[in-house]
Amino acid sequence: MATQSSRSAARIMMAPAVFLLLVWMLVPLGMTLWFSVRSYLPLRGGDQGFVGLENFSRFISSSAFWPAVQTTLFIVGGVLVISIVFGIMLALLLDQPLWGQGVVRILVIAPFFVMPTVSALVWKNMFMDPVNGVFAHLWRFFGGDPVVWLTEVPVFSIVMIVSWQWLPFATLILLTAIQSLDSEQLEAAEMDGAKWTSRFAYIILPHLGRAITIVILIQTIFLLAVFAEIFVTTGGAFGTRTLTYLIYQRVLESQNVGLGSAGGVYAIILANIVAIFLMRIVGKNLDK
Repeated sequence: MATQSSRSAARIMMAPAVFLLLVWMLVPLGMTLWFSVRSYLPLRGGDQGFVGLENFSRFISSSAFWPAVQTTLFIVGGVLVISIVFGIMLALLLDQPLWGQGVVRILVIAPFFVMPTVSALVWKNMFMDPVNGVFAHLWRFFGGDPVVWLTEVPVFSIVMIVSWQWLPFATLILLTAIQSLDSEQLEAAEMDGAKWTSRFAYIILPHLGRAITIVILIQTIFLLAVFAEIFVTTGGAFGTRTLTYLIYQRVLESQNVGLGSAGGVYAIILANIVAIFLMRIVGKNLDK
């Protein structure tokens, strides 16, 4: 049992790391709040004074704001659905005895370690190119016309690219959960004549509740800030502009730091709303 002195020593040793973490978080947040209430135009005179809530009203009244929010939520939801559904399928497959199982698992997990920009470039030039892409050749082989993915179905294309990156993460978490399942339950259900679908629905899937919750919470935090894939593939065109990309355009392309900072505050509010919603809806699984 830890004594009072050992707990005090632990707090003292942790204090520098906690302090640096707080500074790392609070300084950018404080600067964002400061610039959000000021008119700051770096290339047009710099700081032009306090403007109150004008930046907030201008940003939310922009015709691009709500479409950007909708696109953001659509991408997050699409990637989560694909990651969880195919993650469960891959986890069940990898849990079976396979020849070269270790190599297969490494290959499945490998996309998670690829940089987002590299992944987006590979998908854009190798798979989705309407002339020389893999998908274009497959379409021609079956007698169809190639799809111009990034202009005809741009948002779905972004979802595919991002899902390919995050699917290994979901698979790894779900595979770990499946391997922790007591095999005696499955064997007993099988001996009682339960079909595979029943065993999956009443034993495996409830057991995966916590793992699915963790996947949803962690991935949502990162998916709300998807940027590189959009920047490399569509540049925010064709309805793929997310809230993060809209902030980038306001700050760097329009050179309006105050307006972009107000957008950053909205992004923080949106992230907290989504996090609270998820914690209330699916976070209960963590207490079971």
